[in-house]
Amino acid sequence: MPRQDVKIVRKTKAYDGHFKIDVYRFRHRLFRGGWSDVVKREVIDRGSAVALTLYDPDRDAVVLIEQFRLPALIGGGSGWLIEPVAGLIDRPGEDERAVARREAFEEAGIEITGELIPMHRVLASPGALTELVAHYCGRVDSRKAGGIHGLADEGEDIRVLVKPFRDAMRMVADGRIQNAHCLVALYWLAANRARLKRRWRQKARRKPRLAAKSSRA
Repeated sequence: MPRQDVKIVRKTKAYDGHFKIDVYRFRHRLFRGGWSDVVKREVIDRGSAVALTLYDPDRDAVVLIEQFRLPALIGGGSGWLIEPVAGLIDRPGEDERAVARREAFEEAGIEITGELIPMHRVLASPGALTELVAHYCGRVDSRKAGGIHGLADEGEDIRVLVKPFRDAMRMVADGRIQNAHCLVALYWLAANRARLKRRWRQKARRKPRLAAKSSRA
């Protein structure tokens, strides 16, 4: 619906900490016509974020991370989740690709080679969270990935996992991966990895010819 189809009656701040929680009272147009009654909802404002599918086409491997998430434990899971590299966009207007490259290094200690390919934009829990996550795929050399990473001042304790693609998909099938963004990433990769291999193979072939041409000039 366009914004003119929603009327914010009142917005009040309920909490302003690591997350921000606002209480909205609003009305919206109905599919059958007319307007709804005033609805009250609490909204957790998380801002926007970027998630990364880190793929090594030469070894058919993905680079994932594992870290502790308290809400997952409270919700009935183990608390330790396997995820894609991801991070919040700290400032309005900050470049998503710059955030992606920064987070790859901070969380996995690895650099992305070349381009970042847009995948999807995902609202993981739109009934409560504002967070819109831009997914990208980047090429990496998985031999350079490993270890424990994260920012100490943010309480991060992140373990890097390098998994052959087929092993990662087996983890999806047997329920060991529950993070929604990780599932989106791996299913997207399952549908696109052959295309990625062709694309990056063609780019690798073109580079030597361009270099040779410039050396003759």
